[in-house]
Amino acid sequence: MNSPAIHVFGGTSDARALCQALDAAGARYRLSVATDAGRQLAGDIRGDVVVGRMDTEAMVHYFDQHKVRWVIDASHPYADVLSQNVITACRRLSLRLTRYQRPSEIDLLNHPLLYKVDSVEAACDVARTLGQRILLTTGSKQLALYQRLLPGKTLLVRVLPTAEVLVQCEALGLGVDHIIALRGPFTAEFNHALYELCHPDVVITKESGAEGGYQQKVAPCLALNIPCIVVCRPASSLQHDEGVRVSSLDEFVQHLIHWQQQRGQ
Repeated sequence: MNSPAIHVFGGTSDARALCQALDAAGARYRLSVATDAGRQLAGDIRGDVVVGRMDTEAMVHYFDQHKVRWVIDASHPYADVLSQNVITACRRLSLRLTRYQRPSEIDLLNHPLLYKVDSVEAACDVARTLGQRILLTTGSKQLALYQRLLPGKTLLVRVLPTAEVLVQCEALGLGVDHIIALRGPFTAEFNHALYELCHPDVVITKESGAEGGYQQKVAPCLALNIPCIVVCRPASSLQHDEGVRVSSLDEFVQHLIHWQQQRGQ
């Protein structure tokens, strides 16, 4: 059987929804995820799941070897290195590229205790002035950077409950009193209770959109008069002439229908 012409990147709920749309349309594809946790999140999709990170050269080789013709980047909004690698690889091979990115909610909430910054470094600059206990709901990827930029602070981290992540936390010296291993998204009521339990002086989070429970993370902070720092999304590197952005499942399905019509499917 020929290799699927469609390749999807992303270990997110967005990627799973897009794969389910591909399944419903009878399209064949592969899904790339970085870790086994991403494989688990993919659920019972019909496409093959490829586990492991790829740099630009690995992507170019893989796309060429497997005769990929359409690449769909449904990775996390903050996976800017991955997205740039995908853009570069598609540009080199002149492949069709679609970037799915969940709608932003960054402008929906404003408050004197809500700080919107553009980088981890800027978030730490603000956090250093706001107290000792800092709750990170930003995932595990940049924990070492936060730890380096916030020396002497008590870091509480909410991360995925996987063995790989827990080993990473322990290697950084984070103990059972500092690790909250849970998979979100969470309701506002759950976050409110967690903040009351942890007593953070400040919370640092990301603008993860509705799918990531952005408002449910921030609103309880403000209700409890806890400062909240939001690291805004990186700007997209996708140029208008080399790919298409979509921000809803309906938009994606329209592109899929057009793809299948072009291929006579």
